[in-house]
Amino acid sequence: MGKPPNLFAFNTADELAVGLRAFVIDAQNSALDRHGIFRVGVSGGSLPKVLAKALLGKVDGDNPLDFSKWEIFFADERAVPLDHDDSNYKAVKEELLDKIPTELGTPIVHPIDVKYLDDIQEMADQYEQTLVRSFAARDSVRTPMFDLLLLGCGPDGHTCSLFPGSPLLRDDSAWVLPISDSPKPPPKRITLSLPVAGHGIKIGFVATGAGKKEIMRQIFDTEEGHQLPCGLVNGLGQERVSWFVDYPAVEGVAFPARRGSL
Repeated sequence: MGKPPNLFAFNTADELAVGLRAFVIDAQNSALDRHGIFRVGVSGGSLPKVLAKALLGKVDGDNPLDFSKWEIFFADERAVPLDHDDSNYKAVKEELLDKIPTELGTPIVHPIDVKYLDDIQEMADQYEQTLVRSFAARDSVRTPMFDLLLLGCGPDGHTCSLFPGSPLLRDDSAWVLPISDSPKPPPKRITLSLPVAGHGIKIGFVATGAGKKEIMRQIFDTEEGHQLPCGLVNGLGQERVSWFVDYPAVEGVAFPARRGSL
């Protein structure tokens, strides 16, 4: 039996940003020591704004971030043009990528191929091939291992575009899956599969606000919650998973949270 996930709770958004920044920098440095590149998978929603606050906020002294070594992938994406308001790429670009100071370098970014907007199975297959080219030949690596996955948690316990009760949660062969009937619009999307989402060397969740406290209680304190997508990632990743939350998001949660520090 492995160790449980880490639950870090912070009093303010500023304190959370400091904690998340330290977590990301540690993941970056470990990855660069291992293989000279930092492969990151990110989700959309409110995460890009929180991530930008963590990474681009004012810091004293030297900045250890080296975006020239980053390779950024999308943990899920909506089948929309890259300049569409629903695009996770657009959110990450506008909140983070466009604001990275020149001296910190420019990351390699892997958006979806928009020529497959009307064929999401092909879009998923093509994005999987993007992973194959970066991580290794498909037949030599059963599951790609991101250096860091940064994920969100929906009020229903979904993460990436893996929703509660979806048959996609049982797919253990594909790396990237298509969705044509997402319960949350837009309906057409692609997403990392559950085995990939739970396989990162480090996995970070961000969940903030009182609106998340009930789903956080379910995920951490109930057997039913362990079967929700976020709970399943917790089970796969165990101590490789770290949650970054504010106090209102864990009000009433019995699972022990470490408050204010990593």
